[in-house]
Amino acid sequence: MIKLPLAEVARVVGGTLAGSADPGAIVSAVVVDSRAVVPGALFAAFPGERADGADFAAEAVVAGAVAVLATRPLPVPTVVVSPEPGVDEPGSGTAGPQARALTSALGRLAHATLDRLPQAKVVAVTGSSGKTTTKDLLASVLEPSGPTVAPVGSHNNDLGLPLTVLGADERTSYLVLEMGARGIGHICRLCAVAPPSIGIVLNVGTAHLGEFGAKEIVAQAKGELVEAARDCAVLNADDPLVRAMRARAQVPVVTFGESPGADVRAEGVRLNAAARASFRLVAASGFAEVALQLVGAHQVGNALAAAAAALRLGVGIDDIATRLGEARPRSRWRMEVDTNAAGVTVVNDAYNANPESMRAALKALAEMTRARRGAGTPGAPGARSWAVLGEMAELGEAADAEHDALGRFAVRLNIDTLVVVGRPAARIHSGACLEGSWSGESVQVAGAQEASELVRAQSRPGDVVLVKASRVAGLERVAAALLDDPVGAT
Repeated sequence: MIKLPLAEVARVVGGTLAGSADPGAIVSAVVVDSRAVVPGALFAAFPGERADGADFAAEAVVAGAVAVLATRPLPVPTVVVSPEPGVDEPGSGTAGPQARALTSALGRLAHATLDRLPQAKVVAVTGSSGKTTTKDLLASVLEPSGPTVAPVGSHNNDLGLPLTVLGADERTSYLVLEMGARGIGHICRLCAVAPPSIGIVLNVGTAHLGEFGAKEIVAQAKGELVEAARDCAVLNADDPLVRAMRARAQVPVVTFGESPGADVRAEGVRLNAAARASFRLVAASGFAEVALQLVGAHQVGNALAAAAAALRLGVGIDDIATRLGEARPRSRWRMEVDTNAAGVTVVNDAYNANPESMRAALKALAEMTRARRGAGTPGAPGARSWAVLGEMAELGEAADAEHDALGRFAVRLNIDTLVVVGRPAARIHSGACLEGSWSGESVQVAGAQEASELVRAQSRPGDVVLVKASRVAGLERVAAALLDDPVGAT
């Protein structure tokens, strides 16, 4: 973060100083967890479900915080902002007038920070799936070209995005942001905090369909990023709803995809025995060969999006290809691939799920297993595929149909064993049984522990286990159990 006097922070956020706050004290960081306080920090005291951050104000100051950002005066140096009335928005990072006020204050502070950093190029990524992976890939590509700020994980809402922006300083060349939305106007609001030089739209799917109601409304919301882009819009040529956003752009458009007409495209896509994709990256400036370390054919589109933005920022195509090939997963529980002591490979993609990302992950599982069988993996008497799946949340009225369709899709991919976890995901199991008349290939279990015990008892060396569900299902516990305690695998 750039260093600012406390008086300037108070002015920017529309607050007042209280509690003997020193106007000249220098703020050099912002934190929302009192345990993360460092000397020079401003501690934003958010109210929580179990505790109020204001209760830890004194502790934060003792740890080195120069002041606390709160909605009421406290017996420590405080920047006080007024509570904001309004309607709570699920997933926005705010709940209640106090939290809204603090979030708005951090947004204003983040915007003021960017105003003081004209050299920083802001690249924002949105889409129904693939945002975090694309953000991580782009950060890997840009970092050798200049100091880059990009969050680890999905800090893509009204709270996470400002905190990411506040990590930038005078040295920052690139700021790579992820923008999520659960309604019209959400991305517009995020763009007001951090106006993007380049806006990337990956796809329009059914994530959060319960909030949006229709894919066309999803497209309307995602397209707000295109309208806000100041230098260039990067659009997926393979997705008709994204391709149509060209009409909303006030800046040049660069398209990416496997379509022959895409400005930045992949040719000759192929998968190796580990289901990692290689392809020829083609653009107006030339071509280069790319060999990704990420699993699944769906990663090609994410890599192309990153390449298109990097090209626009002046990175050479050969450097882009090399850096894409060196990139490794950065954010947890997104197609993480590990092999346990019993020789079972676990693909942990349990951070989140929607119909599109579920199908992509299942395809990757099928590809990995098929490649292992073809390669005759040593010690594997015939690799088998396991899909441990939980619910896809926030699908609204489409939930039953989408879960049913997913089970049928698993059958068509010839997944060997489907383990469906939890009652909300039951339609995956019933769909699979109706599609394939399975007898034992699909199993319904109550929770993560039962799923872990089943896979541990019946898996064998060479098998591949995919674990995936929406975050609410908590299936990362299954992956952890299989990796930490594989006893039972035979």
